[in-house]
Amino acid sequence: MLNPFSKFILALLIALTTASLNAAETPAVTHTFVIGTNDFLLDGNRFQIRCGEIHAARIPHEYWRNRLQLAKAMGLNTVCAYLFWNQIEPAPGKFDWSGQADVAEFCRIAQEEGLWVILRPGPYSCAEWEMGGLPWWLLKNDDIKLRTSDPRYMKAATRYLRAVGEKFAPLQITHGGPILMVQVENEYGSYGNDTNYLGALRQTMQDAGFDVPLFACNPTADLKHGYRADLFPVVNFGADPAKGFAALREILPHGPLMCGEFYPGWFDTWGQPHHLGNTPQYLADLEYMLTNNGSFSIYMVHGGTTFGLWSGADQPFKPDTSSYDYDAPISEAGWPTEKFFKTRELFSQHLLPGEKLADVPPKNAIITIAPVNATECAPILANLPKAISSSKPGTMEQYDQGHGCILYRTTIPAGAATTLTANSVHDFGFVFLDGQRVGIMDRRTNHFAINLPARTQPATLDILVEAMGRVNFGKGIVDRKGLHAPVKLGGTDLTGWKIFKLPLDDQMLAHLKFSAAKTDLNSPAFWRATINLEKTSDTFLDVRPWGKGVVWVNGHCLGRFWNIGPTQTMYVPGPWLKSGANEIVILDLLGPQKPVVAALDHPILNELQPENDFSQNEN
Repeated sequence: MLNPFSKFILALLIALTTASLNAAETPAVTHTFVIGTNDFLLDGNRFQIRCGEIHAARIPHEYWRNRLQLAKAMGLNTVCAYLFWNQIEPAPGKFDWSGQADVAEFCRIAQEEGLWVILRPGPYSCAEWEMGGLPWWLLKNDDIKLRTSDPRYMKAATRYLRAVGEKFAPLQITHGGPILMVQVENEYGSYGNDTNYLGALRQTMQDAGFDVPLFACNPTADLKHGYRADLFPVVNFGADPAKGFAALREILPHGPLMCGEFYPGWFDTWGQPHHLGNTPQYLADLEYMLTNNGSFSIYMVHGGTTFGLWSGADQPFKPDTSSYDYDAPISEAGWPTEKFFKTRELFSQHLLPGEKLADVPPKNAIITIAPVNATECAPILANLPKAISSSKPGTMEQYDQGHGCILYRTTIPAGAATTLTANSVHDFGFVFLDGQRVGIMDRRTNHFAINLPARTQPATLDILVEAMGRVNFGKGIVDRKGLHAPVKLGGTDLTGWKIFKLPLDDQMLAHLKFSAAKTDLNSPAFWRATINLEKTSDTFLDVRPWGKGVVWVNGHCLGRFWNIGPTQTMYVPGPWLKSGANEIVILDLLGPQKPVVAALDHPILNELQPENDFSQNEN
């Protein structure tokens, strides 16, 4: 007779054997994807890729499934997903795949919703993202050559791509996942023509486990610069697909034609009108591609928001707004637009055998918030950390800082009125003499000289530098932040500096000392308000009463605001709010007209206020 333990072991063996037999009877569904002579072939059948770009990092994690369901309902069968290296590897060798960086989870949700995935891991991405996705810490090497075979760059890029392979190689279609193709680099033909560099990245990605087709995308005019025969080429354009595909045929005599980025709108920069696409032309171009067996990816099908301090800058220096609405078919807040429904109707006429349109998910509810005063304040000059001593001012990167603000302080002697000059400032330098603002240095206009008044005694000179996003396109991606020496007073170098790092991170915010608001409205300070809510849902923070800075809601950084527009609201996702007390912290570098916090039921994306631009008024 078997004892109880032996019976348990026998039962366990029977259960494991039964499970194994059942698994053998129901094998996992497998698919194939290849690039044929004329078509993409999915399981041996013609597959026209109807794709749209969606960035997980620009959507609250809680809304990923909703946005993917909207993409599916519009008629897409595939989504493009970017990875941003600087978000994933915030410090050398330290990887963070959590929260909005968990793009592997995003891909799994896409598969659950019946969507295929095209992965774009970089290492360079562009995407109006800080430094095009490259990590700021690369710039700690003074003479590093980015996007080249420079060993220092390639060592870091290889480490990153190996980590990407660990996460995403198991999600390829060849392993039962949704990933059909993977991009190598991005629009490299617009930057250089070193095909050996591209080849090294290609080999690195293969070594990392990628065995699906690898491709490269470039704008029409740059296709030949970024071409390698072992990378499948696709072309990027915003109009005239016939011209774009004709250029692509010059380097791709046979094979399916694809537009890797097809633009329904465009991104916004501060101080310029909100971009709106030409919807009739967009639809006509889509129909041309659908009718002529062209595949495409709509960039963006849903733009979302560049939360945090991740928004980049166009060159030579035009910083991007945090709103990444893009006039996309799905709005910043996830609303289906008129463009969405017209696209859905067009796609309904070009579905592949066995396809059908999914139902459109309901629109998320919206709340408003009545005005509440921000009654607490923490002036920056009264909340400085321990200083770093330096004979001359250095850039942020020299002090191991990547983002936020940095304060440079020295003492200047008594004397007659004179001029303060800096070699340059990246990006805005707010200049104070004994705590009173006397001017603003402005990178947009190369305004790096400030007239100082006469002084009867020595005075404390402070230069508070705000770093906005690093340039994300072209050679300007080498964008070191802070003061660029020399800094001179009347032609004489200033020395003996104290440097205060203000990274605007969680640790800094946690150590702020708030008190009842007594500060002058035009001094740089953090303001705090508490908003009590009975119910929560999406809303739009009205920042029109405020000057220029950054907003946090319950610790979530919404991004940047600036009263010059065009964006005058900030999207607040409902999951980031809570019933009861909600903490709103606003850093305003200029000072508000009124320290009032309120929220609307609609966005304001196209309201310019050029009269508020300090470039018009500073000396």
